[in-house]
Amino acid sequence: MLSFDNLDHELLMRAVRHHTELPWIILYVQRWLTAPVQHADGHLEERTKGSPQGSVISPLLANLFLHYAFDQWMRRTHPHVQFERYADDVVIHAATRAEAESLLEAVRERLKECHLEVHPVKTKIVYCQDSDRRGTHDHIQFDFLGYTFRPRRAKNRWGKPFVSFLPAVSTKAAKKIRAAIRDWRLGAARNNQSLDEIARFVNPYVRGWINYYGRFYRSALNPILRYLERSLVYWVRRKLKRYRRHQRNATHWLGRLARREPNLFYQWQIGVRPATGQ
Repeated sequence: MLSFDNLDHELLMRAVRHHTELPWIILYVQRWLTAPVQHADGHLEERTKGSPQGSVISPLLANLFLHYAFDQWMRRTHPHVQFERYADDVVIHAATRAEAESLLEAVRERLKECHLEVHPVKTKIVYCQDSDRRGTHDHIQFDFLGYTFRPRRAKNRWGKPFVSFLPAVSTKAAKKIRAAIRDWRLGAARNNQSLDEIARFVNPYVRGWINYYGRFYRSALNPILRYLERSLVYWVRRKLKRYRRHQRNATHWLGRLARREPNLFYQWQIGVRPATGQ
């Protein structure tokens, strides 16, 4: 994780000019970088370094700068080391702790040359603990691209359980999804809609979440999908008066509907359905 608070504008503009000579692009990039910050009390603070947070151009400029400051440098000086980078998030693979510490120090020095620094809190060495790597370390998990990578129970091809270092939806991503579901207000704001209309609205979101976060360790998504189920049950209770005070009966009604129309909601299609009762 990198910090762009001290990003050198002149170094960045050299990278921009390497890719374009169009005066209007260079002009607007410079304006984005140097636009003053207006504080809550109204006073303006001039910017002489750093990348403006929230600017539409910041992710593109960060990628452009790090392509030269990090990616190309890593390929040139550590060609045997694998790494992944997305914007300012980087994962570097090392075979030993000694190699990891050496790489981290080299990265710090390289970024210092480019007037950048690694994030002092979020940057850490992680031990990928599993059944084959049983050592101990202060950090045995990390987040990357909405996933948490950590030791998890798994089964081999013969069904025997073991521990593997695997990704699954992160706690932070799960909270964002639950917040999105709450914002839909299915029971309070949409009880004038039919269940078919609800499904047409909900399914694209659920399909996207499952296709992305369910690619690895899909079972970690089940609590989120059950949270959505409870929101749908609340919709049933608000929509059908006979179930207003009967949550279990409303759940069973929804479960019976899922048996009759298993393709109505995307989560039903993959087998995550409410209980049907007797």
